[in-house]
Amino acid sequence: MLNKVVLIGRLGADPELRYTPNGTAVCNFTLAVQRDYTNSQGERDVDWVDIVVWRKQAENCANHLEKGRLVAVDGRLQVRYYETNEGQRRKVTEIVANNVTFLEWGNNNSNRNDNNSNNNIQSMEEDIEVPF
Repeated sequence: MLNKVVLIGRLGADPELRYTPNGTAVCNFTLAVQRDYTNSQGERDVDWVDIVVWRKQAENCANHLEKGRLVAVDGRLQVRYYETNEGQRRKVTEIVANNVTFLEWGNNNSNRNDNNSNNNIQSMEEDIEVPF
């Protein structure tokens, strides 16, 4: 069986970083992904996809991404259920990311913590060839 999802889109809001009770980092964000076709007004509709990222990669996303940034997400589709405080059963469909690739950086480096990581990140950017 195969469960693989690859998406490229822009963050709809700043990522939210939390930690589980045992200290594992988990980051959530919503990715805006344009559809291939246009609607009757000639505009492309957008799907808003919930993304979940775990551990060190979650911390990297929270530290370096912000609303509007372009990213590629490689992961798997997950459907889970939970019960609300009122006893209603809810269904959540989300992508659990195996890999999040930053496809662009903003002009502002204020989210980056030290100069050494800035230089490493900038040099990695120069080596990446985007296929579009």
